[in-house]
Amino acid sequence: MRAIWKGALTFGLVNVPVKVYSATEDHDVSLHQVHNKDGGRIRYQRVCEIDGEVVPYSDIDKAYDDGDKTVVLTKDDLGALPAEKSREIDVVEFVPSEQIDLLTLDRAYYLEPDSSSPKAYVLLRKTLEQTDRTAIVRFSLRQKTRLAALRVRGDVLVLQTLLWADEVREAAFPALDESVRISAKELELSASLVESFSSDFDPEEFTDEYQQELRTLIEAKLEQGDALDTSETFGEQEEEAAGGEVIDLMAALRASVEKSRAAREGGGSKASGKKDAGADEKPAAKASAKKPAAKSPAKKPAAKKKAS
Repeated sequence: MRAIWKGALTFGLVNVPVKVYSATEDHDVSLHQVHNKDGGRIRYQRVCEIDGEVVPYSDIDKAYDDGDKTVVLTKDDLGALPAEKSREIDVVEFVPSEQIDLLTLDRAYYLEPDSSSPKAYVLLRKTLEQTDRTAIVRFSLRQKTRLAALRVRGDVLVLQTLLWADEVREAAFPALDESVRISAKELELSASLVESFSSDFDPEEFTDEYQQELRTLIEAKLEQGDALDTSETFGEQEEEAAGGEVIDLMAALRASVEKSRAAREGGGSKASGKKDAGADEKPAAKASAKKPAAKSPAKKPAAKKKAS
């Protein structure tokens, strides 16, 4: 990991030099737009709506528009703001951990001690653990003043940014104001249903099935050679062959998804997206993708039997 910020965590006269790292990352497959006829990459340009010219980054500033007038803010203007010069994470107060509303939690960051001795870091960590308190802090990151919760995760101090109070919408739903009668029997049955699904949460048991299938699709297309070479022009026969391969590939992928779904339903997994033996087995999709043209005689009778 690479540190994105360096500074000091301060509370009272205690100063704890730290490095800040992003605690999470996006695992989604990165996709971009192309022209469907030739695979050419679609690019976006920064065009000025007044003169129609393409504007380089060096000539771009930020601005605020109130509807009638536009206030341009240069890099020097933004750099002169006091918050931008601060390299400190200031502890404002220590609050009971249960008072932190989960709805306000935003991005998470790891704090690493940045000194020859981590004693002050460990002292703060142990103090938070012993008192069951969360530190509310203020700091500046990427041109914004942030409010954050400083808490403990294992042996590491975690800084989790908080939404400001006015960024959380009020849940005002008239339907919830109506009086609803719940019988004791209904509540008992509902509690029984909850109990039947009860378990200890283990995030490792869950997986993003869509991203897995997307990666399987991409890998299968690459193995088939069903990928556009933008340096060459495809002939009509090649395009037709590629189209036939895609049909077989999609059939194999559907079979893989159905197998995964059947394994989940039969294996008693408690939630969609939870890992199981069938969900991780992808060889059927790849095997079909490698030999799309080879169709065994056993498959044809099976199809006829379904039709009759």
